[in-house]
Amino acid sequence: MSESRRVALALDALRHGWPLCVDGVLTLLPSETGFAPGATAPRMLISAARAVTLKLANQREAAVPEAPVQIRGAEPFDLDLARAVADPALDLARPFKGPFLADPLEAPEAAVTALELARLAGILPAFLIDPTPVGETQAVSSADLADWKDARHLAVASRARLPVAAAEQAEIVAFRSADDLREHVALVIGRQQAERAPLVRLHSECLTGDVLGSLKCDCGPQLDAALEAMAGEARTGGWGILLYLRQEGRGIGLINKLRAYQLQDQGFDTVDANNRLGLPTEARDFPVAARMLQLLGVGPIRLMTNNPAKVEALSAAGVAVVERVPHQLPPNPHNARYLDTKRDRTGHLL
Repeated sequence: MSESRRVALALDALRHGWPLCVDGVLTLLPSETGFAPGATAPRMLISAARAVTLKLANQREAAVPEAPVQIRGAEPFDLDLARAVADPALDLARPFKGPFLADPLEAPEAAVTALELARLAGILPAFLIDPTPVGETQAVSSADLADWKDARHLAVASRARLPVAAAEQAEIVAFRSADDLREHVALVIGRQQAERAPLVRLHSECLTGDVLGSLKCDCGPQLDAALEAMAGEARTGGWGILLYLRQEGRGIGLINKLRAYQLQDQGFDTVDANNRLGLPTEARDFPVAARMLQLLGVGPIRLMTNNPAKVEALSAAGVAVVERVPHQLPPNPHNARYLDTKRDRTGHLL
């Protein structure tokens, strides 16, 4: 069985609540979805970001929100307690958890891999460690995950002419990897040409903003404005590319993004909301975008973004970004704090 196929099976197992054996040394049952009646475990694996909420992580761990932390309590964890530890939605219903102690990690690389697999599966990053009874486990390794993430597996799957409201002369190109259910697309507006750098926008999927017109973010208006700007380029002899990346919620998935919305309604900003869920603030996979540009035969680009980290990430992946084009839109009463947080806490130039 291929490395990527083992990761695909591991992600499916986590969504179904089945146990994993990571690197042959760490047996884990997902706290959120776990299906093992009567299962208990002496320890749990959570992220440093969630451990901060539970007053467990030291400052070194807190500096890396996705770093794993191993905890134990006076009594074994069952799945009900494990879910209360993992899910901030239960913090008020189960306020008296613990006391817990943080123990040294016995298999740090396997623990990091487990938390990343949970994020990719779209579930809360928390596990019972060595649960009993456990049943049959799905084996996966850190090397498997590294192979699955390798952007070289991405290939063009199909392409077609797609007239859109902003530009009738447009082509859509779909990309996929064999063992990854996410299908990314590029919309090429205007005539592709090697002598002129295209205007490029990396746009991560946002169902609530792009489709439903949510006012909590600026994603929908940014998408529309990017397409109009590219259409303007095409009218003056240039061209543009919209890369639409299937990375909802900055890579944490739709369900966890909606959980973060609930926390924002309680007063937490977008960074703190993600961290209370035990998730990183930024988890998007920008090498995928670089691979898409490579497959399209694109050279230097002009990147539409307010986020210098995107420029750095693409440059690190081998893309020549010759210009950063600002892409700022007016706030509304519902997203003003969100935009302030992007400026003040995640380095956006707003």
